[in-house]
Amino acid sequence: MTLSWLQIMRLGLVQMALGAIVVLTTSTLNRLMVVELALPAVLPGALVALHYGIQMTRPHWGFASDTGGRRTRWIIGGMCALALGAFLAGCGVLVLEGSFALGMIVSVIAYALIGLGVGASGTSLLALLATATAPHRRAAAATITWLMMIFGIAMTAGIVGSLLDPYTPALLLRIVAAVVLIAIALTTLAVAGIENRVTAVREPDPTPFREGLKDVWQERNARNFTLFVFLSMAAYFMQELILEPYAGLVFNFTPGESTSLSGAQNGGVFIGMLTVGIMATGLKIGALRSWVMAGCLGSALSLGVIALLGPIGPGAPLLPATITLGFFNGMFAVAAIGSMMALAGHGREQREGTRMGLWGAAQAIAAGFGGLMGAALVDVFRLTLSDAQAFGSVFVFEATLFIAAALMAAKIMDRPVMSASIVPGE
Repeated sequence: MTLSWLQIMRLGLVQMALGAIVVLTTSTLNRLMVVELALPAVLPGALVALHYGIQMTRPHWGFASDTGGRRTRWIIGGMCALALGAFLAGCGVLVLEGSFALGMIVSVIAYALIGLGVGASGTSLLALLATATAPHRRAAAATITWLMMIFGIAMTAGIVGSLLDPYTPALLLRIVAAVVLIAIALTTLAVAGIENRVTAVREPDPTPFREGLKDVWQERNARNFTLFVFLSMAAYFMQELILEPYAGLVFNFTPGESTSLSGAQNGGVFIGMLTVGIMATGLKIGALRSWVMAGCLGSALSLGVIALLGPIGPGAPLLPATITLGFFNGMFAVAAIGSMMALAGHGREQREGTRMGLWGAAQAIAAGFGGLMGAALVDVFRLTLSDAQAFGSVFVFEATLFIAAALMAAKIMDRPVMSASIVPGE
């Protein structure tokens, strides 16, 4: 049996819960450290980087869910670890007010738990989706689960923002506790009974982790796709830390206007994801490989336009160019996720989670590396170039990475065994 639409929606609730908890640490707690506690912005940045770094353990969690017999317990257990980490992170903000050293110890432990929880729960969830979703529904399943995660992020940020005023430490802890408890309850109810209905009981596998990971890395398709994920996601995240400063320095956007620009970009991402889900699954138009390439090339073109707008300065149509970038980013991202789900089942059996973990680790490393490299390159270029030229040079470099990713997708996804596993009859 394969997942029904209702079951896919239920698993999407887990992604929504993941997003709801993570956004507390990347936005609310980040702001409290920088504004209310007047700490350097690099401090919460380093803690977020720690949570990304810890996600290098994703292959281990995927392998554990492959060999342990059931994935449900890893999904729920990971969510509990994530929830505990988020609550400790809230406690860490409070402790920092009185003792920096003790607060940092609590925060480091908290963000390490967050990374472990996201890795264990998220990887196991994607592995379950990959193994139990019918091939013709994979694009829609990727769209549904990621849109629900975005909804969880937006909803939580909005509700928590309205409830947190006027801010008090006690109120912060009550809100964080409520969010994480709701997320655990929602996850438990969402996954209850699904795995038993759609997958056969798997016997525990005594294979050691290193041997299992080596087996997967020796698979040419898995290895090539890992490299593609790293390259494309490094390009995807390179503009994350520099687009708003670009809008402010070159186009004289106010803080509110630059924040709205990011919101508009995310709106474009939403529409791009929805487009692929409807076109690829509902209307049966195009294979995921084609949508991945279109998303990469469209992103490259949009970045080129954004770079060319720099010399024009204030008054240039930066907003529509940014929305277009978001649209093609969303198109690429959801098609790539759908491809991951399809390719996870190709190769040795009972290694779907290990493959998803390997690709998840590549994505996490690329997210940290891409954002850091984009910011560092801007700083270096600004030493000798104008602001418009410095930012534009980085956007052009990012565009070349997207073009390289599109060419790589054309090559590695064109192999008969790989393309056959993406869309039936391709």
